Amino acid sequence: MSRLISATGLRWFWVAVIVLVLDLVSKQWVLSCLPLGQSKPFMPWFNFFYVRNYGAAFSFLAECAGWQRWLCTVSACAVVVVLLLMMYRTCAKKKINNISYSFIIGGALGNLSDRLCDGFVIDFIDFYIGNWHYPTFNLADSFICVGSVMIVLEHFMSPLNKGEKKKGE
Repeated sequence: MSRLISATGLRWFWVAVIVLVLDLVSKQWVLSCLPLGQSKPFMPWFNFFYVRNYGAAFSFLAECAGWQRWLCTVSACAVVVVLLLMMYRTCAKKKINNISYSFIIGGALGNLSDRLCDGFVIDFIDFYIGNWHYPTFNLADSFICVGSVMIVLEHFMSPLNKGEKKKGE
């Protein structure tokens, strides 16, 4: 029997749309304000620094012949489909789970958009201490990481995962 969308986790899909819009707007700002390879200091430990990532996370596979673009594209599509199905199967009342899934979906769609349109992902957030720099990333990456951590924390904090039973069992 078909469930009403409002009763499923898809009710929270608007969060993914907001994440996607924030990511795309931030990348458009980078393209209009920062030349490739240029840094714009913001704080003593944080720069805006426009780089192109042709690989996966931390530029993994960036030096390959181009097939990694399609591997990352297919992987992102698969993740989005699986998480949409999980949202559909999850009750709308499970806010943390659904917001987590939405963060990951929005971030994956943001990076997917870059890969499909440009062939690379636009990264621009540069944290550093002295001469050590964390790998440059973007808002989509941030939302994917936060969503992933939220899923893990929710799993460990959920009463059902601690061996406790639901009321009435």
